[in-house]
Amino acid sequence: MSRRLVLTLITAALATALSLLLDPWVWRHVSYPSVYDHDWGRMLRVTGSLVLWAPLSLAVWLEARARGSEAPRRGWLLFLGPLLAGAGGELLKLLVRRERPDLHAGAYFYRSFSERPLDSHDLGFPSSHVVVAFAGAAVLARLFPRAGAVAYSLALGCAVTRVLAQAHFASDVVAGGILGWAVGAWLGRTMRHTGTQSQV
Repeated sequence: MSRRLVLTLITAALATALSLLLDPWVWRHVSYPSVYDHDWGRMLRVTGSLVLWAPLSLAVWLEARARGSEAPRRGWLLFLGPLLAGAGGELLKLLVRRERPDLHAGAYFYRSFSERPLDSHDLGFPSSHVVVAFAGAAVLARLFPRAGAVAYSLALGCAVTRVLAQAHFASDVVAGGILGWAVGAWLGRTMRHTGTQSQV
């Protein structure tokens, strides 16, 4: 195990632990329930949806194909990354089974495995929107490094709105960001190993 990977794992664990400690305070003091009544709020939320990443992936693929790029399939990574990360997030929800904070006035509540065992509705850890947003941002940043700052800013904005709307605990979005980024990083390594990292 490389030193860089160890440091990444330690940082992720510390960030998650800190967010768990801060959950009660953030729930009580950080909220803006009407965040999605604004265009900017809705835009940031859609960053965590395949509704954004699917057409963006198609656009990148079409551009690469028109240019005769060696790797037009790279465009599909913008769809595959968020898709795989989102599926992983849903699976983790079914394993952790912590419900959304707004259902229990900001208290932790874990659903029994005997109750709707395969239904992730109303489960909050991790935030699926944030998982998808950060996975898409991570892939986009590897495909187009100069766009990375914009992509990650949008993903972070998505995470903030989920907390402001009180749809998630802070730890839900931190875990979602870590998972999404990890999937994007893994796909980035896959691109390098398969020689698909050439410019579009």
